[in-house]
Amino acid sequence: MGCQLNENDSEKLSGMMEEMNYTKTQNLAEADLIVFNTCCVRENAEDRLFGKLGEVKKYKEEKGSIIAIGGCMMQEKHIVEKLKQSYPFFDIVFGTHTLHNFPSDLYKILENRKRIEDILDIDGEIIEGLPIKREDTIKASVTIMNGCNNFCSYCIVPYVRGRERSRLPKDILEEITNLAKQGYKEIMLLGQNVNSYLRVERENKVCFEEYKGVNSFATLLRAINEIEGIERIRFISPHPKDFTDDVIEAIADCEKVCKLIHLPLQSGSSNVLKVMNRKYTKEQYLNLVEKMKKQIAQVTFSTDIIVGFPGETQEDFEDTLDVVEKVGFEQVYMFIYSRRVGTPGDKMEHQIPEEIKHERFNKLKQLVEKQIEITNQKYVGTIQKVLIEGKSKNNETMLTGRTDSNKVVVIEAQEELIGKVLPIEIVSEHMWYLKGVI
Repeated sequence: MGCQLNENDSEKLSGMMEEMNYTKTQNLAEADLIVFNTCCVRENAEDRLFGKLGEVKKYKEEKGSIIAIGGCMMQEKHIVEKLKQSYPFFDIVFGTHTLHNFPSDLYKILENRKRIEDILDIDGEIIEGLPIKREDTIKASVTIMNGCNNFCSYCIVPYVRGRERSRLPKDILEEITNLAKQGYKEIMLLGQNVNSYLRVERENKVCFEEYKGVNSFATLLRAINEIEGIERIRFISPHPKDFTDDVIEAIADCEKVCKLIHLPLQSGSSNVLKVMNRKYTKEQYLNLVEKMKKQIAQVTFSTDIIVGFPGETQEDFEDTLDVVEKVGFEQVYMFIYSRRVGTPGDKMEHQIPEEIKHERFNKLKQLVEKQIEITNQKYVGTIQKVLIEGKSKNNETMLTGRTDSNKVVVIEAQEELIGKVLPIEIVSEHMWYLKGVI
């Protein structure tokens, strides 16, 4: 459950389990071991976990399946207490800093069946060399840093993932070089605040092993761009305040770095942004967009927006709509504000009523869909480089891929083209995907 960092952690859990001779099953009734990797960014993720635990209780009772629960939610003490009271049949809980202990925790359960709580409240170390079982054979995610120092007032992440800690350049570049040798074409760099890579280490004068000239996010992009076999580089999630000139120049210069930039807005109101502790204003955000449009050829943008943050007035919301109108995002990930225990936002006055949140969300959704329709029409008749990723989920006879700007493209083609970057002519648009021909 949760973000792409969670997905990456889940692939590591799968790798560790397979090394212990477990094999994956899609059938819960067959499972001897059931592992939940949790998210706590929004309330519906918690509800989903509790619903799933109710579902697997019978497998525990019928065949003694081992139930392990890990991830961000386990770093919240009130959640662990709720599990003990309402779902006491679990065997292991482990946090974000103790993922690497999972094999030994599991072995102890197999030995003596005594419940294990393996959670650290302090920041964990970065553990290298964990086995990983990737779901994809063409695209791979690579974590370059863990944690966050920003403390946005709506966000629980710094409390459950800890402070910023960057991986060594050598470890990252060697991992990506190995992925290229295995035939991977696209790399997604992951971090809670990815474009501040190595910033904390530089500011605190922490010695780290510089490798191939990498001492910042910009130099990391340039080094990955030189790795033979990799054809596309993406990254998520950056912070607008950390888009320094050298990062913008690296994106412009590096042909493999995709020109779709994820630039989280969260709100278009300077007043709300200040209360959110985002450290930029509406004007600064728009100026950054204009700067990137001037310096990066064919740049496009995606974003995150939260609707209904405490104290958000109708005027504040109109500011958000104004930014969406002016930027013309390719993709907008929209969220209704969800209170998180332990964050400043949870204690704020002037919480927005649910009906107003939903009204504003629907208005934003209408604007975004109208913009996407207009943007999609601009693709029709153009030639786009598309990385063919596999068969379409909705039609086995079609292949699907993505443009540099992350637009889904569906084509009729032979399976042997999977994994190749092809020039595709876009012939029609259908809101959430484009149709093309080779």
